[in-house]
Amino acid sequence: MVSTNDFKNGMGIEVEGQLFTIVEFQHVKPGKGSAFVRTKLKNMATGAVIDRTFRAGEKFRRVRTESKKMLYLYSTPDEVVLMDNDSYEQVSLPLPLVGDSLKFVKENVDVELLSIDGKPASVVPPIFVELAVTDTQPGVKGDTVSGGSKPATVETGAVVSVPLFIKVGEVVKIDTRNGEYVERVSG
Repeated sequence: MVSTNDFKNGMGIEVEGQLFTIVEFQHVKPGKGSAFVRTKLKNMATGAVIDRTFRAGEKFRRVRTESKKMLYLYSTPDEVVLMDNDSYEQVSLPLPLVGDSLKFVKENVDVELLSIDGKPASVVPPIFVELAVTDTQPGVKGDTVSGGSKPATVETGAVVSVPLFIKVGEVVKIDTRNGEYVERVSG
């Protein structure tokens, strides 16, 4: 158990059955009334940041969080296999735990494995990835850099919206946080 007096930025706590990390906190001692702690908490499951106020001395279950760099080896229809870069130990994670987080990640790329209380909780891909376009509609005369967009399938099988001038075989940079096209890398 951890008290509000022991809060530190980055600490993991459980509030009302949900897991949060403390983004920032401030102890407040008003002239009247009792002291309280104003916090910004980031939900570990959704990534949403909320503001919460707690009474001074309130206690919460402390959650151990750990982030480890792992190599994404391959996926099967029901699991994802990662390898520890230091010990070469392989870890299999059920597909529902990973969700769509690896849809823009090729095999043999480093990812972050987040663990909560020693149990794998989620996989975080690199922020930007470079992938080749494997299928898209051919460009039409008059396509410009500032024109519209069209769907394109990249080498991982994911579909991303790209500018009209992008052709099959070109490499594009994608932001994995929102799945958006950033720039053309080569072509």
